[in-house]
Amino acid sequence: MDSVARRLNELFVPIHEVAYMADEPNEELQALGYEGYWPLYFASRSAPLGRVPAEVVDALFYNFAPGEVAACVPSCWEVATPEAVLAARERGCVKALRGILAELADSPVVARAAELFLKAAFSVPVEGRILFAGLRSLPVPEEPVARLWHAATLLREHRGDGHLTALVAAGINGQESHVLQALMWDMKARDFGRLDPLGDEQLDAVLDGLRQRGLVDDDGWFTPAGRKLRNEIEELTDELAAPAYACLAPDEVDELVTGLVPIVEKVNAARPF
Repeated sequence: MDSVARRLNELFVPIHEVAYMADEPNEELQALGYEGYWPLYFASRSAPLGRVPAEVVDALFYNFAPGEVAACVPSCWEVATPEAVLAARERGCVKALRGILAELADSPVVARAAELFLKAAFSVPVEGRILFAGLRSLPVPEEPVARLWHAATLLREHRGDGHLTALVAAGINGQESHVLQALMWDMKARDFGRLDPLGDEQLDAVLDGLRQRGLVDDDGWFTPAGRKLRNEIEELTDELAAPAYACLAPDEVDELVTGLVPIVEKVNAARPF
């Protein structure tokens, strides 16, 4: 059986990801004056940290190609303040979720799931979880759909911070992590969109480094050692996420799963990818 951390990850991630897959958050951010996708992405995701330098965002986001973050940070703060960006992002995500969920948006399940997710998110310390700590410093919204999205975002970034810890512990850098993810999805590295910013020579250098460590073969696919390491990273990510859910009784976990499955099915059905 999958761990509680893995089971709940499959529920809160789709809710959080309306921030990236729906039009409404982008439209709200574009209304502030942002043009193009990446400036509004870096502004909205790093806004809980305030006006930090590109080097900080680059280190925290971990897996962007050299220069991607600096092209947008700190210039993104010339368009709008972090506070305005956070408000626009939340408005857009709530609009998107309400449009997707229709009558389910006002069901008691939404409010109850938000309550349980928030219970989990506020039950653990923030040490070593920089983005999670920034998000937890923000006011929790009152409106139920906004609370659910905010709670899902807290748990997503809590897990994400732990995942970076697992990658660093395994000696996997940002671009290598993209390659390993592509291979987990049975996709060649060059076909993985997040590796597009790398030229052929740069990507070859990343693959060569993994090859020298016995993690990929001559054709660019996993070796047994590479697959084992990537599975171990995911297992450690689960372990690092697990303390957030220790506060939930088994019947509360079952309540979350039962209540959120139809909601998440609607969200997944609306995904454009």
